[in-house]
Amino acid sequence: MRPNDLVALSLRALAAHRLRSFLTLLGIAVGIAAVILLTSIGEGVHRFVLAEFTQFGAHVVEIAPGKTKASGGPGGLQTTVRLLTLDDARALSALPGIIAVTPSVWGNSEVAANGRVRRTTVQGVGPGTLEIMKLSMQSGQFLPNEPFEQARPVAVLGPKLKQELFGAENALGHRLRIGGMQFRIIGVAAPKGQFLGMDLDDTVFIPAARALELYNRAGLMRIHLTYRSDLAASDVAAAIKSALAARHGREDFTLTTQEDMLRTLSKILNVLTLAVGALGGISLLVGAVGIVTIMTIAVAERTQEIGLLKALGAREQTILGIFLTEAAALAATGGLLGLGLGIGIAQLAHFIFPALPVNTPLSFVLLAEALAILIGLIAGSLPARRAARLDPVEALRTE
Repeated sequence: MRPNDLVALSLRALAAHRLRSFLTLLGIAVGIAAVILLTSIGEGVHRFVLAEFTQFGAHVVEIAPGKTKASGGPGGLQTTVRLLTLDDARALSALPGIIAVTPSVWGNSEVAANGRVRRTTVQGVGPGTLEIMKLSMQSGQFLPNEPFEQARPVAVLGPKLKQELFGAENALGHRLRIGGMQFRIIGVAAPKGQFLGMDLDDTVFIPAARALELYNRAGLMRIHLTYRSDLAASDVAAAIKSALAARHGREDFTLTTQEDMLRTLSKILNVLTLAVGALGGISLLVGAVGIVTIMTIAVAERTQEIGLLKALGAREQTILGIFLTEAAALAATGGLLGLGLGIGIAQLAHFIFPALPVNTPLSFVLLAEALAILIGLIAGSLPARRAARLDPVEALRTE
């Protein structure tokens, strides 16, 4: 039997029982819709989180004081860790391939200016922050390029903080009080948004040396740097470790590259996406059971037809192909319906809740449809094999 005749015969058989066929493919449709909906949300969350971490570029290294790995020795004994200093930051800026370095100290304080007071995040940084965090200026300038220890008491406001303190007035040149220290406002940053819950627009940037004084700290909380894109992250990390270990006498710091962080995050988020997709896939079992049931009934109802076909010379492979084609057609049609439902519901959810990240890659769509057809073939194989092995004489005698 030619393939087009095989498909035509199978479709006519399904059309003869429209309601039954529709209810069967509906089970597959619901399963595929659940898979598409959950994986779309999972992939949306995946891309959202990675975008949050890459908004500052992909060639950033973070150095924190202290080693995260455990060390030997009796319990309860504390080991001394050399703090990160402004000198360390300056030494790292001299390494080959390093574009910008910034020391980092942060805290939360009340800031007062223009007769108004607001509690906000205070970031003690260096001029390299403009390059590392990919900031741009709305007005004025960022922290001037001067030695860390000699940095003047100047401040740059985030746009939201500027609006809260000054409204539509010009903030440049005004005095800002943080704790017991006075700063002169020299710039307002352009909107940047949030990063992992921290609103960069509601932030004041001051020199790191002044932040150390403000919070009475002996050392930095972090050092961040960015390097040339043509350099390998492993080579940059090795150079940083060598330089700092030589200064500290040992490796008493923790270094994290953006590549390492993104690789770890990507693995975790991929597992999350697969997990939620698997949860939706459970509903596909219902559709598979429906196909097994309907195909078993079809074989029982068409026993005489099968006997006649075999009596006319149809081979077992032809009978097997007829019923497998019917099962695959049911599953494929249900899969297409499920894709429409899943994508539609996902987009509707994003429309109602704009903050919910949703993304449906084409690969997910193709994989879901292929999965639906595969499930149809597997579920229909048992009834189809039973039909193909019927004895033609016994089949023709069946009432």
